[in-house]
Amino acid sequence: MKISKLTLAGALLLDLKPLRDARGYFTETYRQQQLDEAAGHPVRFVQDNEAVSQFGVLRGLHYQKPPFAQSKLVRVVQGAVLDVIVDIRHGSATFGQHLVTALSADKPQQLFIPRGFAHGYLTLTPQAMLQYKVDNHYSPADDCGLYYADPVLAIDWSLPAKQLQLSVKDQQQPMLRELPVHFNITDKLYD
Repeated sequence: MKISKLTLAGALLLDLKPLRDARGYFTETYRQQQLDEAAGHPVRFVQDNEAVSQFGVLRGLHYQKPPFAQSKLVRVVQGAVLDVIVDIRHGSATFGQHLVTALSADKPQQLFIPRGFAHGYLTLTPQAMLQYKVDNHYSPADDCGLYYADPVLAIDWSLPAKQLQLSVKDQQQPMLRELPVHFNITDKLYD
């Protein structure tokens, strides 16, 4: 597994190295020590999640506020998505900047999203299945979001707005300028 740092501090791309033969392939998808070293702090996942979405479904941009903030390790096991993260750590040199990553079952990669980032994705194939690990449990009271079409963010979702399928919740999230300060670059987000 090769781990690369991305332009938004703390975000990592993990390139998996499948060993293929006539029977199929085998790949290591997670090694705690290697991720801890690349992240610069211990990452202890507590829950695995799976989501299936149809073409045009946009989920996000989501995050959980402290004390239930979450890091995620996301991979696509069927189909393809456009994965987007936004730095929402006030005081960060990249606050309000986003990163778009194409994730596909055809290209064995994973995205590590640290705490302090909003996350969303758009399904680009007839169906996509994502699996992801989180390092904190889901807390409905701490579930937050950021408006996916905030003009300040100027995210190119690659599909016309009329083709996007969103939940009512995701259509009503606040703009970046309206977000409360849940994360500050000086906060200790990991124990």
